[in-house]
Amino acid sequence: MSTQTSSAYLPDNRLKTTAVSERPQERLERHGAAALSDTELLAMLLRSGTRGHDVLTLAGRLISEAGSLAGLITWKETDFKKLKGIGRVKALQLITVMEIARRVLRQGVPVDPIINDASLAADYLRPLVHGLLVEKFWVLCLNRKNRLIKCVEVTSGTATSSLAHPREVFREAIRESATAILCAHNHPSGDPAPSSADIKITRQLREASQAVDIVLLDHVILGNTTADPTGRGYYSFREGGLI
Repeated sequence: MSTQTSSAYLPDNRLKTTAVSERPQERLERHGAAALSDTELLAMLLRSGTRGHDVLTLAGRLISEAGSLAGLITWKETDFKKLKGIGRVKALQLITVMEIARRVLRQGVPVDPIINDASLAADYLRPLVHGLLVEKFWVLCLNRKNRLIKCVEVTSGTATSSLAHPREVFREAIRESATAILCAHNHPSGDPAPSSADIKITRQLREASQAVDIVLLDHVILGNTTADPTGRGYYSFREGGLI
């Protein structure tokens, strides 16, 4: 990550060149948070800059490096600390704020939606997947009408054929008295194309579902639209003919 490019076109001290009445805190008090730009909102979180790096300039450089305010949601402590003016305390503060943002996004989904196909599963899980740098595997436990009973994270951080064992998946389904399940996992690369390990676990899940008499509706791989050649951002094993 380079800071030279962004500093080339941002003012040396934006706070000094901004009239007092137009500084973030004053604008916030007069007009409310919605009136502030992304840079100004971030500056309010940072509260202060450092010697030679005023808070507005620092906030502008952060957004410039991340590409957008939303881009910061994937950053780790080391990413923040690469910018001069961001120490450990500020980095941890920003990580905390970004985690709050992720959790708010997750809670914005319906409580018990009907999920009976891959597109609905992708829409439901997208807030959970956003910004993840590791693979996670979820099982959506469904009732007879394919209404969600519970979404369970089965495993996290594994990228091998042992990403999820059918025993763990169906244990959750049985515990929740589910009549059907829909499984999903993410590809941090963004490309949802299935790997040989993904195909293997899907076959195992299909066989296990028949043994325990719980319907496996689908296994969905979640990526993003920009890295997916199809532009959908997800892959469905049912649509692919394996289920």
